[in-house]
Amino acid sequence: MKTTKYFSLACLKIASSILGAYTAISDGSKEMTIESNVLMSDEMDNPPVNDQIQTILLKFSDELDPATIADAVKLYRIDGAGNPVEEACAVKIDLNDPKSIRINNQDITRFAQGEAYQLVIKSTLGAKTKASLGCDYIGYFATNIDFDLSGNPELNEERCQIIVASDFHLGVDSSFAELEKNKQALVDFLAQVKNSPNVKELVIGGDLLDEWFLPMDYQMPDSKAEFFDQVAANNQAIIDGFNAIIKAGEIKVTYVPGNHDLLLTAADVARIFPGISQARAELQGLGTYITGPSSEIVIEHGHKYNFFCTPDPISNRAITNDDTTILPPGYFFTRIATTCVIEGHPQSDNVFPEMIPNKEDPSQFNAYLYYQTWKAILSVLPVKESFDDKVLKTNIDGFTENYSINDCIPQQDKETGAISGVLYHNIQDSWEERQTINGLTVKIPVSEAITRAAVPAFTDYQAQTQFFDVDASKRIVVFGHTHVADIIAMTNRDNQKTIYANSGTWIDNAQGYPTRTFVVITPPKAGSAIETVNLYQYSPDQTIIQWTEAQAIRI
Repeated sequence: MKTTKYFSLACLKIASSILGAYTAISDGSKEMTIESNVLMSDEMDNPPVNDQIQTILLKFSDELDPATIADAVKLYRIDGAGNPVEEACAVKIDLNDPKSIRINNQDITRFAQGEAYQLVIKSTLGAKTKASLGCDYIGYFATNIDFDLSGNPELNEERCQIIVASDFHLGVDSSFAELEKNKQALVDFLAQVKNSPNVKELVIGGDLLDEWFLPMDYQMPDSKAEFFDQVAANNQAIIDGFNAIIKAGEIKVTYVPGNHDLLLTAADVARIFPGISQARAELQGLGTYITGPSSEIVIEHGHKYNFFCTPDPISNRAITNDDTTILPPGYFFTRIATTCVIEGHPQSDNVFPEMIPNKEDPSQFNAYLYYQTWKAILSVLPVKESFDDKVLKTNIDGFTENYSINDCIPQQDKETGAISGVLYHNIQDSWEERQTINGLTVKIPVSEAITRAAVPAFTDYQAQTQFFDVDASKRIVVFGHTHVADIIAMTNRDNQKTIYANSGTWIDNAQGYPTRTFVVITPPKAGSAIETVNLYQYSPDQTIIQWTEAQAIRI
């Protein structure tokens, strides 16, 4: 049961996120206020979701006149067409408080799950003090769907729910992989998903097999396929868990590419996960999955909008002599960061030179911003190796040389003052073209893309910018990538409520954020009005915890 929240109901319009106190307008000399234990709003399309409701308790500011209660309170369920259908209810004054009324359904049981309701309090309801509401109050609320992998009886064993989980980061070597302690929990979770009678789809939202989280001196095998096979072998129980779901054939399993598995091809995925579905764009390393009863759900990893993580098919092809090279700079600073973790965040003798930005030249100023981002990252992720040493081994994506950290970081020419780098030379100038190639709907200014790439909220906001603001048919967007699990209500261009969710991560240490998280989307039940989005955390003891308040839309 969620913590009870009280607020006043008024015949004045109130915001959908109301938590404050409001006073009802009386046509007499006294005003009467109401408080409720149920979250409500005045918008039918934006009903707040309450986890469980058995009794609606309305507390008024004045002692009620029992003679005015009859027919003053009406309860309606909103059907699939948006029509209010009256529900029989029991309304009585609280025996312990003459200022309060209790509203129950006819059977005095918990309200049905996954439903939207309308509560009407007519102005005929009065108080012994002669105070009144002055006008009818109409409030809307919704009930959540209980999530249990063993099944929810109210779903009648129907397969309808969509699970989105991402950022597993299965590593090639247990000595530095990000997912080790949570391995067994993931195996258990997949076994429960396989046996669930209500799960229709399992969507893997990217960063499944990790090719980025490797120390700088890691020697890649000559065959990329061999590397991914080694990752699979190091996580065999998890791979078997996914494959058991796929083989059973009851649940559709879909893979969406992420940045940490940017080079994982369709053939690699099909070899390791026979029978899996894949949502891929034309360019390697990107993909968008659209699902839902009205194709209203969009699922991406979220790296597409990140300057450092989205494919870069431009910068290094002259260096690699390979016309398919796409690794972005995030690959290299992840290799450095992994080394920092393995070395225990050592003290470093490396010094970052001070650079003088040329603010009159947009390209050079953006190059300076790019350098400052590298500096900020490596200042908190130091390594003992000298920035001049050729310590970064490649043998991947066309790269064959060993590189120094200074090859990655832009340098400033002492004579000309120009800022440029060996790798990703003038990457700031190709951002516009990269966005076109990678299929961004709405272009992001290069300075904003560079300086806000590490801000989780910036990725979240792309759901609004790239989808809700341009396509009213898309009502739910789910990303991963940031490792910051959340659910956020937004609004589309038609002023309809939309929902953004981030599925979080399963790595052992999420830097203060929850781990072992996943999103569950439940489309409307037959004859019902709302689709719900929930965020859960799976515990090592095999229990499931709701992580944040659910959101619902009417479709």
